[in-house]
Amino acid sequence: MKRGSDLALIDTASVPGHKGTADQHRFVIEPAAGWTALDLREIWRYSELLYFLTWRDIKVRYKQTVIGAAWAILQPFLTMVVFSIIFGSLMNVSSGAVPYPVFSYTALLPWTFFSTAISRAGTSLVLSANLISRVYFPRIIVPLAAVLAALVDFAIAFVILLGMMLFYGIVPGVALLALPFFILLAILTAFGVGFWLSALNVKYRDIAYAIPFLTQFWLFVTPVVYSTSIVPQEWRWLYGLNPMAGVIEGFRWALLGQGKAPSQLIVVSLFTVIVLLATGLVYFHRVEHEFADVV
Repeated sequence: MKRGSDLALIDTASVPGHKGTADQHRFVIEPAAGWTALDLREIWRYSELLYFLTWRDIKVRYKQTVIGAAWAILQPFLTMVVFSIIFGSLMNVSSGAVPYPVFSYTALLPWTFFSTAISRAGTSLVLSANLISRVYFPRIIVPLAAVLAALVDFAIAFVILLGMMLFYGIVPGVALLALPFFILLAILTAFGVGFWLSALNVKYRDIAYAIPFLTQFWLFVTPVVYSTSIVPQEWRWLYGLNPMAGVIEGFRWALLGQGKAPSQLIVVSLFTVIVLLATGLVYFHRVEHEFADVV
């Protein structure tokens, strides 16, 4: 018997009571169970497939488009322009000592990555139905590739932020060293939510229609157009249960040097991300064996 991370291959010719000659071999695929079956090292063994699926998602996104990868810039940039006019000029939302365009774009950068990543990941398994139903590989690679593909858009849009900071004369301080941590936190948040949505969408196709409403609602409970300073201090920890709140405030602190490090918010957000990621992995693994039949 050869047991993998989530499959067991049984040679039935060696099973007592099996009727058949020694030359007849039939392999039965059975799902493995328990925490020991959750072998994340298998993802590394399929890293080449992960690379190709990620590259496929990138190419499909911009295939036969007129301006290509420029869409990665236009979405957050045009949203920033609208937010600057409505919230910055008309509603006079405070952005501290930082010009509102930079204030909002710094938040839109991780937010656009997150919303794009979970939208792609949420529908990734259903869109890969032909591949899933015919070939075995760790199914978790599909939503992973969807999230990683969104990082390309993030990297392109980040260049615009650097240009805006240069234009307004904003020079990051030593807090910039913490930026990779907040990028990682955003990626892990997208992974956790993506695992949940992709697995649920296989069984309940309503999830695909609910994702746009989820991201729209999530946007307004996240400090994208406003700062967490408007939230009373005693309720700040509760606001941190939204993991993207910690990510965005961390981005602003690391890049713009606004105030002190939002330590309380970040600790609560980090805890929430760990819970999201762990439960997402467990649930995904529990229902993974059903994907090929249901999708």
